[in-house]
Amino acid sequence: MKRLILAAALSALTSATARAQPTGDDLTSVAPALAQFSRDRLMGEVWKRPELSPRDRSVVTLAALIARDHTAELAEHVGLALDHGVKPAEISEIITHLAFYAGRGNALAASAITRAVFARRQIDPAALPAVSPDHLSLDEDAEAKRVAFVRQQFGGTSPGLEQYTTAVLFRDLWLRPDLAPRDRSLVTVSALIANGQVAQMPYHLNRAMDNGLTQEQAGEVIAHLAFYAGWPNAFSALPVARDVFAKRAR
Repeated sequence: MKRLILAAALSALTSATARAQPTGDDLTSVAPALAQFSRDRLMGEVWKRPELSPRDRSVVTLAALIARDHTAELAEHVGLALDHGVKPAEISEIITHLAFYAGRGNALAASAITRAVFARRQIDPAALPAVSPDHLSLDEDAEAKRVAFVRQQFGGTSPGLEQYTTAVLFRDLWLRPDLAPRDRSLVTVSALIANGQVAQMPYHLNRAMDNGLTQEQAGEVIAHLAFYAGWPNAFSALPVARDVFAKRAR
């Protein structure tokens, strides 16, 4: 009975969320200048810049919308991501990953909206990731250095957090195979910038670049996020990115 009630509640939430999605006419009737900026500058210009592929821009945008719990555009961008080649399994992993980097509640809200998109697209649940897949190989040296750094900086402050960071995040979540390491890093960096969590950026931006993100692409991620997370968050990320780039160039 509890499962039936939960399923009914989730179905009602999904339907209500789908109905709440704004249309172009909604925006034009309230903020016509914003509608024009969205059409001409954002979709007509930013999304066409060659520094990031449309697929990368979709990954960055989904990460920002979920991290900030901005659900008004989420259904539209889940569909756009699918059109740009982001697989259902990858979207599932983005949501799972962001439960740890942006909060469980945001991930649950995104799941309800994404479920409706998947249903409309008739996406088979078999296309979603396994609960317990075969993990990618762990870079033992890099992980040992990370553990040593955390222990040196914060050892004894929160032993439980240290334990779960190692066991859950870096020896489980980050090794799940249905989201490539570069994409997982792209999601993480985008979420940190979107939420203004720049203190965590140096480690994750370095990791993203180790995983294949170029300096040019990293800079373009910040430019793209200005439109989805606001100019202050983008500019707050600039000095951190500049410092990472400078140290890597030495």
